[in-house]
Parts: sequence; structure tokens; C-alpha cells
Amino acid sequence: MDTRRLELLLALSRLGSMRAVAEEHHLTTSTVSQQIAALARDTGAQLIEPEGRRVRLTPAGLRLADHAVTILAAVERARLDLDPDAEPAGTVRIGGFATGIRVSLLPIVADLAAQHPKVDLVISEYEPIEAFALLTGDDLDLALTYDYNLAPASPRAVLEPVPLWSIGWGLGVPAHTAHPPDDITAFADATWIVNSRNTADENAVRALASLAGFTPTIGHQIDSLDLVEELIVAGFGVGLLPIGRPTSAGVTVLPLRDPDVILTAYAVTRRGRNDWPPLRAVLDLMRPPPGKTLHRPQWPRPEAAPPQ
Repeated sequence: MDTRRLELLLALSRLGSMRAVAEEHHLTTSTVSQQIAALARDTGAQLIEPEGRRVRLTPAGLRLADHAVTILAAVERARLDLDPDAEPAGTVRIGGFATGIRVSLLPIVADLAAQHPKVDLVISEYEPIEAFALLTGDDLDLALTYDYNLAPASPRAVLEPVPLWSIGWGLGVPAHTAHPPDDITAFADATWIVNSRNTADENAVRALASLAGFTPTIGHQIDSLDLVEELIVAGFGVGLLPIGRPTSAGVTVLPLRDPDVILTAYAVTRRGRNDWPPLRAVLDLMRPPPGKTLHRPQWPRPEAAPPQ
């Protein structure tokens, strides 16, 4: 159904004559008549009937004119929504890992609300593997993900990652470990703790161990870094932890060198979607300026409020 014909029908319902419609739309009366006739063929219904020297809409024509109001408004909203120069308006669905949300998203929320009050956010927590699948299935607009230099992620070709920031990681061990070694082979016989919902940690640990000449024993799979620390203190093993993040008294984070272990966070979108104004508004506030080195943030560790 041609929206241009719907516009002419709606004008006819308002103006009451083919001539008036033709004058308003800078057409000939014959062209307007032909377009209304074509619309009648499209719908299979009689849309107009004579009334003296004028025409009027039939009951079917009046119903279609009512629908035309809604249809044409929806088309106009879609046009504005897709216009890259339009004022951003809409809901952006964001999914990502918890620290990515804390470091990259939450700090821009106030500025986003002030600059683009018609942009709303829906935020969900997902590990990278989960976020990639949802983004590919068009169930997210933006994913905040991460990988390690020793275990690069391989998102599908339809996805476009933009690096946001990087941070070094070390090896979390019990604080009472005597004379922390510079060589991780001292922990070749230890049990290793990795993430349960994403393979990046385990892949990085296996690559690190392989370079050192041993095969790690993966014993525990934990998402929460706080819980990883508690398992380390309780003697269940060792695991990767971010350098610079405050740890509990029972944990020491040893630096890793040759190779370093670097986690990089990314904003990932479906290829070709970055020009959608609401998504572009979020990305513009989130990503580093062109040519700048990646930010090295402090890894946040929220503290519980003291009891009242």
C-alpha cells in the first residue's frame, strides 16, 4: 500500500474535493483521481462515491482514512528515528559485564540524560559469550565485553568492537605465601580458579601456563571476584585478579611479566548500526577520543554502606 496514496485519501477526507487535494499537493485533478482509484484496487474496497459535483468517502474509505492517520504517523516516526541528523530519541538495550557497566556506562548516565533526555537505557548483566549471542540475535543494541591479550575474543563478522580501556591483571595468591616468586611455575601444582560463564579467563590461564611449560589444573569456576578472593584465602587455589583493585587482607596479587596479562574492555555493536542516533549518543560519550591511548581505570570495588 503506497503511503503517498494514503496521504491523498486523508487530504480528501479533510478537504472534500479532488480539486482541493490537487491544489494542496501541486498535482492535477486527474492524477489525484487515478491515485485514489489505484488505492481502491490495492485494498479491494470502494473508497469514494459521488455526492453532487463532489465526492465523499464511503464507510470503507472513512475507516481507511482513520488508519492512514496512524500509519503515516508511524512512518514519520520511523523516518525521524533513522535519520542520522535527528535528535536522539529511543531506548538503547545494553548488556555487559558488571565492571564494564560500572566503569564505562554509569559515569556517562548523567551527561546522557542532560544532553539527550529522550534517550532511555535498559541495562542487563551478561558475560561476553552471552552478550555476543544476544547482539547477533538483535536482542541487544550495545554489548560491553572484554578479552585478554593472551586469549583474544573472536566476535562474528556482523559485530563491530571498539576498545574502551585496558587494565593489567596479576595472580591472586594467599597473602602468607613465602617470598612471592617471579615465576608462575611455582604454582604449576596449584589448583586454578577461573570464570564460570565465560571462557576468556580459562583460555588466558591455559595460554599463560603453556608459555611457562605446564598444564594448569582448573578446579573451580567462579564469576564474582570477591568470591574468588574468599576461595584463595580458604586455600582452594589461585586465580587471576586485576592489579590495583583493593583486595582482602588474606590475598596478595603478584604481577605477571613476560608476558603481561592485559584485559581490554570493548563496546560492541552490530555492524552498520552505529549511526542510529540514540546508540551513537551513548557511544560518543563512552568511547575514548580518536588517537588517544586507552584509559587505565582503577578497578572498582563497591563497598557496602555502614549499618544505620
